[in-house]
Amino acid sequence: MDSKITDQLKKKYEAIGQDLNVQLEGLLHGKPMTYWDYIQTDALLNLQVQRTTLPDEMVFIMYHQITELFFKMILVEIEQVAKNDTADVTVFTSKLMRISRYFDMLTASFTIMKDGMDVDQYNKFRTTLTPASGFQSAQYRKIEFASTELINLIDKRYRETIDRNTSYEHAFEHLYWQAAGKDYKTGKKSYTLSVFEEKYKGEFIKFTEFYNTHNLWTKFKALPQEHRENKELIKAMRHYDYTVNIKWVMAHYNTANHYLNLGGKTAEATGGSEWVKYMHPKHQKRIFFPDLWTEEELQNWGSNI
Repeated sequence: MDSKITDQLKKKYEAIGQDLNVQLEGLLHGKPMTYWDYIQTDALLNLQVQRTTLPDEMVFIMYHQITELFFKMILVEIEQVAKNDTADVTVFTSKLMRISRYFDMLTASFTIMKDGMDVDQYNKFRTTLTPASGFQSAQYRKIEFASTELINLIDKRYRETIDRNTSYEHAFEHLYWQAAGKDYKTGKKSYTLSVFEEKYKGEFIKFTEFYNTHNLWTKFKALPQEHRENKELIKAMRHYDYTVNIKWVMAHYNTANHYLNLGGKTAEATGGSEWVKYMHPKHQKRIFFPDLWTEEELQNWGSNI
C-alpha cells in the first residue's frame, strides 16, 4: 500500500479515536461492492404498491417517486449554496444551472404522464387516491422555502398585510398553497391540508429558521454589487425562476387539464382543491426573484401561457 495513503488513513481514524489496523482488519471480512447493493436496487424496485389492478397506476406511482428523487437532488444543490459563505459567481451560477436542468428534465418528463396513461384507467384509479394531493409534497415546499423569502410565497391577496415583523404562524396561514385546502372566510381547512400540516408543519418551521436568511434570493442579494450585476448569474437566476414557476407549473397544469377537464367540465382534484386557480401562475404570481424582472414582466407573469 502507498505509504502516503496509509499515513492519510491513519490521521483520518486517529482524529476520531479509532485504530487504523482495526479498520483494515474489518476489510478482510467485508464483501466486494456490487451495483445492486450500492444503488439498493431491490429496495427501490419494491417501493411501488398499487391500490388497484389497473396497470397504468404503476406509471403514476413511479413517476411521482422519480419526481421526489429529483426534488431531493435539487435540495442537495441548494444546500451547497446556502451553507457556503464564500461561494463566488462561478459556483453560484453553476449550482443554479444544475437546479434548472433538473427542473427542465421534470418539465419535459410530464409527457410521460400526459401521454403515458390511459385516461379511463386514470379516472378509475384516481378515486382510490382521495384525499391525497400533489400539494402535499413536503420536498417541493422546502424547495420553495429554500429558494426565496417567505413574502414571495404568501397568497398574493394578503402580501400587503404581511412583512418581516409578522409572526411566522400568521404568515404560514397565508402561504399561497393554503388556498388549495382552506376557506379563508371561515378558516376551515380540508382534511388534506390538516393532515399535511400535522405531519410537516413543525419540520417546515425548523427548516425555515435557517433558510429565512440563507435562501437563494437572500444569498444573491448579499453578494457584492459587481457580482449581483453579473449577466451570467442573472441569466441563471431568471432561468430557474421561470422554469420552476411557469414552465414546470404549466406542464403540470396542462397534464392535469388533460385528465380532469372532460367534456368541458373540470373535475375536482383528489384533495378537493380548486386546482385551476391554485396551479396557474397568473393567479398566484409565484416569483422567487422579483427584482430581476421588469414591471411589465411581473404584471404579465403567466398571463401569456
